[in-house]
Order: sequence, then structure tokens, then C-alpha cells
Amino acid sequence: MKRWLILEDGTHFEGVGFGAEGNVFGEIVFTTSMTGYQETITDQSFNGQIITFTYPMVGNYGVNRDDYESIAPTCKAVVVKEFARKPNNWRSQMTLDEFLKKKDIPGIAGIDTRALTRKIRQAGTMKASIVSEEDFTHAFDQLKAVVLPTNQVEQVSTAKPYPSPGVGHNVVVIDFGLKHSILRELSNRNCNLTVLPYNTPAETILELAPDGVMLTNGPGDPKSVPEAIEMIRGIQGKVPIFGICLGHQLFALANGADTFKMKFGHRGLNHPVREIATGRIDFTSQNHGFAVAEDSIDPNELFITHVEVNDGTVEGLRHKKYPAFTVQFHPDAAPGPHDALHLFDEFIEMMDAGKEQN
Repeated sequence: MKRWLILEDGTHFEGVGFGAEGNVFGEIVFTTSMTGYQETITDQSFNGQIITFTYPMVGNYGVNRDDYESIAPTCKAVVVKEFARKPNNWRSQMTLDEFLKKKDIPGIAGIDTRALTRKIRQAGTMKASIVSEEDFTHAFDQLKAVVLPTNQVEQVSTAKPYPSPGVGHNVVVIDFGLKHSILRELSNRNCNLTVLPYNTPAETILELAPDGVMLTNGPGDPKSVPEAIEMIRGIQGKVPIFGICLGHQLFALANGADTFKMKFGHRGLNHPVREIATGRIDFTSQNHGFAVAEDSIDPNELFITHVEVNDGTVEGLRHKKYPAFTVQFHPDAAPGPHDALHLFDEFIEMMDAGKEQN
């Protein structure tokens, strides 16, 4: 079944369809991950995006019950050089093709993903579509008319609060599009978790008497979530805060800094990050298209704790007055290296210190 991948600059690629049927439109991005495709596809930070895998073979170990990062993934489509039709792994429950069909996500294979990645790196992320052969003629005009959504967090955050019981610290998790692995790491540390929608006001959070608040990852532009910025201003100084990815960007905005859209973002498992205080290098998992502008950070409020080795972008912040820190990367390591898992322990230590002071 022939399909076409069309970019908004007019570039097009012919390929073979797999996964679900149907035409889709979205922002095309690439990830350099060599493994972890199931976690990547189910990561809600890819909401509304067409994911290009730079690794040439995807799907070789199938899809299993353990590696979901969300129940209902919301990426638009998957682009690969080649997908494995017969996976080989003892945990495999279905093929990538079967999985994408079940989740209603189209795929296209046979694409020169190296050429496509070079195009995205040179031109930046852009709108794209995947269409059937019979719809190819009108697809470019339709693509030009597409307006991508702004507040993507609203599409992926939980609509209602829910608990994940534990016997340790009482942690409120603000869901901007969370990965299950964040809950898993907190649960591994015996935390009693209450997951709340993205637009929960500060007063409601504080009524739960949390020992700490986790600001999770999520998709899109942080400036499209102004209610979360106000919420962070209302809780900081009253309760310890740990923010990841979008949570990091929202924390920066709440403290007077600015964010900007990156040319093609950071997506993959091999991004080196330097901790400024120690010089330690961690290899990290990242998935973001926006970053905090270094020259916008007020040195009286925040200081930078981590930077990206390759391009120098801000990767970590800590508040000078309040118990609060954030990172741009994903320390939960799903998929990815485990170098930064210690940050969850630092969050526990911060909550311990808060209890001692009280």
C-alpha cells in the first residue's frame, strides 16, 4: 500500500504504508533513539507530532505490556526506514504494525530517514502530512491550510484526579502529559501519589497538604498554559517542587524567565548534560521543542544547575530562595540511560528537610 509523506516546503517522499489507515497532519520531528520505540510512541510529549525514527530498523522486539508511557498515545504518525514484520523477543505480545493499528496511528516505511532528518535539521520542524496515493494531488494545498493546535496539554492531561497509594511522602503530581515512568520512580520510593489535572489551582493543591509537588513533562508551548504558571507562583515557597521537561519550562516562566521554540528540538537518549557545580556529565533522555532562554533568567531568583553539552542550552534550574529545582531532561529513564535517577532521591531528601523544618 503506497503512501506519501509531504512536508510544507513541498518536499515529498514515497513510501509503503503500515499501521492504521487514513490521512494525518502534524508537526514532523525526529528522534535519535536506537531503542525504546514503544515508550517513545506512547510519550504524550509527542502529542500531535509525526515521529521520525533515525535508527534504520524499528519494531524488532515487538510491543509488550510493560513499556507503555500512556494508555492512549496521541502522536499523529510514525516514519521509519524499515519496520520488523516478525519481532523476536520473549516479552513481545504483538508487532509494531498490529500495535499501530490498535491505536489508530498510521505509519510509513521505506523512507530515506537520513535525508529527511537532514531536511528537518536545516529547515527546522515544520508541518507535514501522510496521505494515500489517491489523495496525493490535493494534499499539499490541504497541508498549507492546516492550523496546528496551541494548548496541547489540555488534550492529554487527566480530566479527573486519581490516586496511586503509598505509605511514604504525600506527593501531588500535576499532569501536563505525564509519563508512567515518573509515577513508577516515585512509587519505588514509597510515595503516596495524587495525580491532578493541569489546571488545578494552587489552593486546591495546598489543601491536600502535600510534602512535595511534581510538575511533569508534557507537549507543546509552555506559554499556552498560563493557569499552570499562576499555580506554580501560588505554591512555591510553601512546598518543595520538582519539575521535569515542560514542568521545568513552566517553572522558569513562573519566575520571570522566558522560553523560545528551538529549531528542531532535542529528542533522543544520548544527550550529554553537564552539572555545573560538579562538572559531572550525564547522558540523558530528552524530548522537547522549547527551551528556557538563558539571558532571561533573573540571577536573584534562579540559578542554572545543568547545561546541554552540545548546544549550551539550559537543562536545569534551582530557586535561590525556595526548595524547588527542575530539569529539562527526563531522569525517569524510560527509555534511556539511568544516569540521572538520583534526582528523584534529591526530591525525597528535599521533602525530608521540609518535614524537619516544620
